[in-house]
Amino acid sequence: MPAGIVEPVRTSPFRTPRPPPFSHSSATSLLPEPISGLWTAEDELRSINLGECSNGRVAGRGQSGDIVVERAQLYDVVIVGGGPAGSTAATLLRKYRPDLRVVILEKEVFPREHIGESHLPAISAILDEMGVWDKVEAANFPIKLGASFTWGANSERWDIDFYPVEKFRDEPRPAKFVGQRRHTAFQVDRSIYDKILLDHAASMGAEVRQPVKVQHVLHEGDRITGLRLEGGEVISGRHYIDASGTVALFRRDLGIGGTIPEELKNIAVWDYFQNAEWAVHIGVGGTRIQVRSLPYGWIWFIPLGPTRTSVGLVCPAKYYIQSGKTPEQLYEQALIDQKEIAALLVKATREGPVRSCKDWSNVSDRAAGENWFLVGEAAGFADPILSAGMTLAHSSARDAAYTIMELDRGEHDPAWLRSRFDERTRLGIQQHIRFGQYWYSANSCFTDLQEHCRSIAREAGLNLMPIDAWRWLSQGGFSADLIGQAVVGSFDLASAKQVVQRFDKAGRSPGMIIDGKNTFKLNLRGATESVIGDLRDGRINRVPCLVRRGAQLPLVGNFAVVVDALKVSSDAAEIVSYLRNYVNLKYAPIHRKHHFDALIQALEALAQDGWVEAGVNRKKPLMNVNLTDSRHIRSSSQSEEAIAKVDPAERPTYKSNI
Repeated sequence: MPAGIVEPVRTSPFRTPRPPPFSHSSATSLLPEPISGLWTAEDELRSINLGECSNGRVAGRGQSGDIVVERAQLYDVVIVGGGPAGSTAATLLRKYRPDLRVVILEKEVFPREHIGESHLPAISAILDEMGVWDKVEAANFPIKLGASFTWGANSERWDIDFYPVEKFRDEPRPAKFVGQRRHTAFQVDRSIYDKILLDHAASMGAEVRQPVKVQHVLHEGDRITGLRLEGGEVISGRHYIDASGTVALFRRDLGIGGTIPEELKNIAVWDYFQNAEWAVHIGVGGTRIQVRSLPYGWIWFIPLGPTRTSVGLVCPAKYYIQSGKTPEQLYEQALIDQKEIAALLVKATREGPVRSCKDWSNVSDRAAGENWFLVGEAAGFADPILSAGMTLAHSSARDAAYTIMELDRGEHDPAWLRSRFDERTRLGIQQHIRFGQYWYSANSCFTDLQEHCRSIAREAGLNLMPIDAWRWLSQGGFSADLIGQAVVGSFDLASAKQVVQRFDKAGRSPGMIIDGKNTFKLNLRGATESVIGDLRDGRINRVPCLVRRGAQLPLVGNFAVVVDALKVSSDAAEIVSYLRNYVNLKYAPIHRKHHFDALIQALEALAQDGWVEAGVNRKKPLMNVNLTDSRHIRSSSQSEEAIAKVDPAERPTYKSNI
């Protein structure tokens, strides 16, 4: 029967040999082997209700709700969307399981423009695992060392650096993913970047089809049985990944709801400029993105290459409507109002026309089903203020690929694999949404949006007192982003607390529980044993953890090291000595302070979640933990002072245009 022709299910008195369920064991063996046996029309209906594929046919509910059977091309994994999430999943599936037949269905022909150009360092490790780091580095995208903000209690400019700028060294490019580059990120031109990744997925053996538009998801209950393409062709697989971005194809056709914070409904308006001045040059190709508050929103400035820069405005949708301005008028006004950004564009040429889109934060009620997974923005979207969108896309796609491979191996409980993916994916988005709500609520620079900011806080149940704000921000624990590390919303614990202090008008700090204490005792009362997944080298390893009243203690990474130290002694001096010895044995001198600080933050996280009881022995010295001594968050003037103190022979090339 030609593709696209629907064959109705009908009862029959005849008994015919039943074709077997589809089982794909190699890239070339696509047809089921003949088997003996008889089956009836009742068997066929039962098979349809289960959504099984057989003999090149796929059964499912059509748009009318009727059961239909259509001929389909069969794959192991079908991925909708060829952006970074889709390419990441396909590449990792083919890297670790080259026997799998993987297809990417992309509705556009690459290269194509796309918003979302700013990375976080976590992506770099994934690019390296994919084997595409060298290709991305060869494209000569700017190295992102961090970001510069005017945001918070006042208009002072301050920096967040992934790597201390005074320690960054000039080195030729392209460089390898070693040393200082393990702590940096990229700022990418998506028309170039996305094509590099999609071409790489194809080079790994994934089939890439473009332009191909998926018209409808065929499904029976929660099981997807096929995807009908525009034109009638049906594609079927054992597993499906929705990387379709804001289209959220599976959510739409499967009727999956979601949560949209009412007060985080923003719009973005942007354009690209040729030959803009970079705000700052650091080393060879290094810079920071620039984020500047306006009374009614904020503006981004992101160099994408030697000559091209992305400049955009984000503001509440309500403000845009009430302003009565067109997107072009609103954009032009923002460029006039933000003097520092305007100065960088004096000699630049706008590409035009202005682009615009909705920036509505949201999270899906579910991120996984019987044989499908949502990744990237198909699962949800967090406001771009934290530049987390691409990180969430790459990391959730990696997780989906790992989960599918483990489902095929059959060594872990399938329900556990699906639920851990669902929980991790949605919690990661929720944490970043929560951070976004706090950033907007606490920004005193939004002078035209004060009631809007208060509404965000009310909707979120957020008290802006530093201690209360910190407790609210850290809901959900510290292990959603990176297993075994004290991380929340892409920030390490100390940096996140410094943000809270910087946003408080009185400069008050949420403090550290372990500061001023000197005894630390494990408190495991009432905890139950469980497991979490640790993703490494294509496998999800089950590692032990403890659970109590919703809080998790992963017995892996920095948390495991701290727990081991606490088992040896409860005395602060002895614990610190244990941790220093561990770091000295494991890491090179240049990396020791970073890893020691991470262990101290893990101790603080355990104290906050009640796994550690902190106390005072008045006969011994107290622990002094200074939050302000940071090389990651500080005023821009402090960053420049730190560079000036470095020996000229070791100092990175540094030039500021602001």
